Amino acid sequence: MAEEVKLFKTWSSPFPLRVAWALQLKGIQYESVLEDLSNKSNLLLQYNPVYKKVPVLLHNGRPISESLIILEYVDETWKQYPLLPQDPYARAMARFWAKFGDDKVIYIRFSYAPCIRVNVDRKKESCLLTSLDYVGLVFREVRDNVTDEGKEQEAVLAEASEHLQKLEEELRGKKFFRGDNIGYLDIALGWLANLVRVFEEVSSLRVLDVERFPLLCAWLKEFSDAPVIKDCWPPHDMLIAKFIAHRQARHAKSSST
Repeated sequence: MAEEVKLFKTWSSPFPLRVAWALQLKGIQYESVLEDLSNKSNLLLQYNPVYKKVPVLLHNGRPISESLIILEYVDETWKQYPLLPQDPYARAMARFWAKFGDDKVIYIRFSYAPCIRVNVDRKKESCLLTSLDYVGLVFREVRDNVTDEGKEQEAVLAEASEHLQKLEEELRGKKFFRGDNIGYLDIALGWLANLVRVFEEVSSLRVLDVERFPLLCAWLKEFSDAPVIKDCWPPHDMLIAKFIAHRQARHAKSSST
């Protein structure tokens, strides 16, 4: 009897991508179930009643949620192409840096909320935006009471650079964080290969440059060019369009209040 493997996801979130990459690397066939988080399905609420979000992996009727936990489940269930190293210390370090990525790199603390001036269309209509929210790939509108744009922006960029430098050091002497092949930590940090470039395209900032982060930039290219990885990327133009639509909706809402 064939296994039931379903992945509940959205088209744009980076977290279900982790699970998709892991399944693809292991050669596991699965069914994608697209969710609209503004109108969550009964199945999503049934399978993830605690957090009510994606991703959810359904394996033979049993749901597992939270992307990093799902990665470990996938690695323990299907032994081909191991994602985590065998050595206990190396496994612990991979988990540590994956959590670091989620705690420190994806989320830029709201207290810093830098103002970033960007152009969002061909008319170069300027608007003030805060940090990129990598979870939903949206920019939050800057609060009216933010006045010192330069200092706020400088602070958040310094924080981001500090965290990225730690990842740069972890890549010394390696092609991927795992070594010669894509592994658990590469998958956990894989969102960097796409969403940072989206951020840079719509903002006036350069987050990753080859002079400051040569190893990270090389890793981004190697990771992005791997067929199993690039075949899963959401359409770049649609990500930009989503950002613009979200911004316009928030602007309309704030204007009506």
